[in-house]
Amino acid sequence: MTGSAAEVAAAIRARNSFILTSHARPDGDAIGSPMALAFALDALGKTVKLISRDPVPEPYRWFPGVERIEVTALAQGPADAAVLLECSDLSRPDIVGLDQFPLINIDHHPGNKMYGAVNWFDESAAACGVMVADVIDALGVPWTKDIATHIYLAVSTDTGCFRYGHITAKTFDICRRVAETGVSPAELARQIFDSFGIGRVKLTGAMLGSMELHSDHRIALLAYDDELLSACGAIGSDTEGLVNLPLGARDVLVVALFKWQPFDVCRVSLRSKGAVDVRAIATRWGGGGHTNAAGCTIAGPFKDTKAQMLKALEEALPAL
Repeated sequence: MTGSAAEVAAAIRARNSFILTSHARPDGDAIGSPMALAFALDALGKTVKLISRDPVPEPYRWFPGVERIEVTALAQGPADAAVLLECSDLSRPDIVGLDQFPLINIDHHPGNKMYGAVNWFDESAAACGVMVADVIDALGVPWTKDIATHIYLAVSTDTGCFRYGHITAKTFDICRRVAETGVSPAELARQIFDSFGIGRVKLTGAMLGSMELHSDHRIALLAYDDELLSACGAIGSDTEGLVNLPLGARDVLVVALFKWQPFDVCRVSLRSKGAVDVRAIATRWGGGGHTNAAGCTIAGPFKDTKAQMLKALEEALPAL
């Protein structure tokens, strides 16, 4: 671990206005972490601006305060600092102009570039939301229902509903504290995981119906493009979490989900069980993430990209 919640809290106390952001194509942790911190800064009388390169995913749009998040590709002041959460390097938000501000970097992804004036990196954290919870405590701000709601969003999604990641007793103590504010974890879980449109259900069937299995069913490959999304009546955020579905099969150890884009570019999401290190695979193409959850972008023809990725996955499997 590098840095601490106390150091981040001190940097926040010394400043009055902030820009908060996270990575492009935000997931639950990338929404919950900035929002929880924003509510804490509000309580301290700080000025807060929330920005994101992409819109809030549909299931999270009813969460308190998310309407404050401005979708933009440009960071504009005035601000005394920009706080980047869940970003291993300055390119992850895909927002121009962040480097004009003193940067506070809070992250748990291996390979963090320590690009901030203040850096707190903790690979052992189950989610960035866990780190934000510690910062809020260090600031002395009591947890409100709004803060607790977003911390639960961050932690529950980044752990795959408490199925993977660095889950410890602290993870569940945070959930206890969430419940103590009067928030219902069961109701939140239904909204987070069971509130997609019918287009997601159709997309799930289409993707699983065309799933490829390799290496004695230990590797699963999924794929979609904008044409399939349209045919199913789905949108981009409907794909959130679908990469995990094949891992529900006992034999499947690793999954690659390919999102084909124009001009022979492909985004690849990777998930695995146990010791299969998909982060090591993603870094070959300039990506990153965690041991069991990572991603990258690959340029090249579809056939070649899939073949290269399949070969890398086969090499990462344990011997039979």
